[in-house]
Amino acid sequence: MTMTTDTRPNILFIMTDDQTVREMSCYGNDILRTPNMDRIAAGGTRFQNCFTTNSLCAPARATVLTGCFSHIHGITGNSEKAGEVESLASDVPTFPELLQENGYRTGLVGKYHIRQDPRGFDTWTIHPGQGEYFDPVYIENGKRVQRKGYASDITTDLALGFLSSGDPSHPFCLVYQFKAPHRPFTPAPRHAGMFSNAEISEPETFNDNYATRHIAGLAEDMQFDVSLAGDYEDLPNGLSRAERKQWIYQRFIRDRYRTIYGVDENLGRVLDYLDENDLADNTLILYTSDHGYFLGEHGWYDKRFMYEPSIRIPLVARYPRSGAAGHVSDEMIMNVDFAPTILDFAGVPIPEGMQGRSLRCLMEGKSPPDWRQSIYYAYYENSWELRDKGDDAMAEPYQYFTAHRIGPHRGVRTARFKLIEYYGEGDYWELFDLQEDPNELRNLYSDPASAKIVAELKEELLRLRHAYRDLAIQS
Repeated sequence: MTMTTDTRPNILFIMTDDQTVREMSCYGNDILRTPNMDRIAAGGTRFQNCFTTNSLCAPARATVLTGCFSHIHGITGNSEKAGEVESLASDVPTFPELLQENGYRTGLVGKYHIRQDPRGFDTWTIHPGQGEYFDPVYIENGKRVQRKGYASDITTDLALGFLSSGDPSHPFCLVYQFKAPHRPFTPAPRHAGMFSNAEISEPETFNDNYATRHIAGLAEDMQFDVSLAGDYEDLPNGLSRAERKQWIYQRFIRDRYRTIYGVDENLGRVLDYLDENDLADNTLILYTSDHGYFLGEHGWYDKRFMYEPSIRIPLVARYPRSGAAGHVSDEMIMNVDFAPTILDFAGVPIPEGMQGRSLRCLMEGKSPPDWRQSIYYAYYENSWELRDKGDDAMAEPYQYFTAHRIGPHRGVRTARFKLIEYYGEGDYWELFDLQEDPNELRNLYSDPASAKIVAELKEELLRLRHAYRDLAIQS
């Protein structure tokens, strides 16, 4: 391979869909082994406290691209609002656009899940919408093509094709994104029998009764035994409700593990390519997911709530030429930080409008005294949407319930406390002491002993709303 004359780092940004910190061995999973994800962590930094700012696919992905919160980049939910499709704001730049303008060769392969065509890529091949696991259709630079095989394998073939082509005198930026492990989980046939004998421990909150959390108690359609039974034709008959819930949970997690193992296996192909072609030392790698996911916590699957399993995401990052190996960072970071980090390493000026902060110093083992002490979360989708009644112009719109939607809410999380405001539900709040109650079971908001911390967190929440310019909906 011809060596590049441009010494700026190559960029490899890798993202899965719905993966959690529970599903990587470098974060402590002792059943699902992820040696290639662990390779990145061992050579760089594992971030212990990384959070998504809006736990939904499209908003989270737009945040990663722009370094901005949902209300700034324009995509607040996955669905249509008032009959219109939300668009990524044209005046908010993405990191691929800025890299492309500064001489980077840019490519995108795999999951995208934003309704508009990608911006800032010399070449792109993406799944339409959620995509399919087997023989998937891709959109290749605007043209639909079907490819035979398994999606994780094909996306990796596309990634390797990008890496091995183009002008090597220019650094590259490849955005490499998997459909996996998005439900319904369909592993590659070679992995279909994995973990069959593994007994997966149920979370401590698997049979939560939501005693102090009114809104959580309304999310019945996120329960394993309520809305997942239809996914499994081989679900045994005659099971009690508790037995059905346990059976579905075991099958659900095993299938997820199988698809994630397929991701790790394919990631290894790309890491090996970088090693074999003397590219690894000068390639910045970030591996993450768009948001977290409930894996039986509170009896649920899916995401959306501002509870820890939903908002906490994995991030392992490596740049061998500048960074500590095997480092673990405990600082609180958000996915708005990814774009400025990439631009910082690339030597591209970070626009003033980007709302995150570069993680470069943390990757180098330095903890700035002015690093943030709290993170902000904002979820906007409603449980109910207004739908038109069709051709009857005199008819009033009607309310339509959309599955897995909870009311809009926002909140602040510090190292110890979390305050959540469900502003779509009137004056309803939750406060959790994460040190004493890490499973978020006891809502302390109405406890007189919590009045002081409630007042402090409300002040901090308002400060963050001002800082991030999210003041459209007042309390």
